[in-house]
Amino acid sequence: MKPPTCVLLDLDGTLVDSAPGVTACAAEALRSVGAPVPDAATLRSFVGPPMYDTFRHVVGLDEPVARAALAAYRAAYARDGAAAAAVYDGIPELLDALSARGLPMGIATSKVQDQAELMAHRFGLGSRLLSVCGVCDEAGRTTKRQVIRECVARLRASGADVRRPLMVGDRAYDIESAAAEGIPAVHVRWGYGSPAESAHAVASVVRPAELVEWIELLDNAENGAEKEDEHA
Repeated sequence: MKPPTCVLLDLDGTLVDSAPGVTACAAEALRSVGAPVPDAATLRSFVGPPMYDTFRHVVGLDEPVARAALAAYRAAYARDGAAAAAVYDGIPELLDALSARGLPMGIATSKVQDQAELMAHRFGLGSRLLSVCGVCDEAGRTTKRQVIRECVARLRASGADVRRPLMVGDRAYDIESAAAEGIPAVHVRWGYGSPAESAHAVASVVRPAELVEWIELLDNAENGAEKEDEHA
């Protein structure tokens, strides 16, 4: 595999530990529509995938109730959720290291666009990024695959080299959505996904610095191959 030319980063479970806010707001939303609140482990699995899909297919709500719960969730999260989040240790250093390598970066998240921008601003991540891209119903951007596609388009429009994007995320949903766009993904193990969710990733890393080390290995391998070609 050749080294990436740009990097797309998931937000929840990858850059930010947002589980406390997400789970509390999801529970509040379910109570607001009269639905039972699942146990803590199940609520934690809500972090990452689109919340509407979770309400429909995990909780089993019908479409109108799921949409009402989604509206309640978004309102609760906008009010309280971001304040309960924290950046993972090593993430600022990771972003600085990727930037130092000349890798353009963007956030590609299933969070609603304005909430994603709020989180990036709150934690001082925006200055290192060319784009923050989230779900936007008005723009018809409702799936992670669509978010990834839009994020790549924004990076391209900003002048970034998007020949070889790399997705970085903690859930199988990130990996599968990227694959659908022809983009390889690295699975991070400090988030909310299980080890099994790395099955289709090109690599799995247990700490932020390990991602940089992995990219360095790709760079070194490519440089070594180029030198061999020169002397062939």
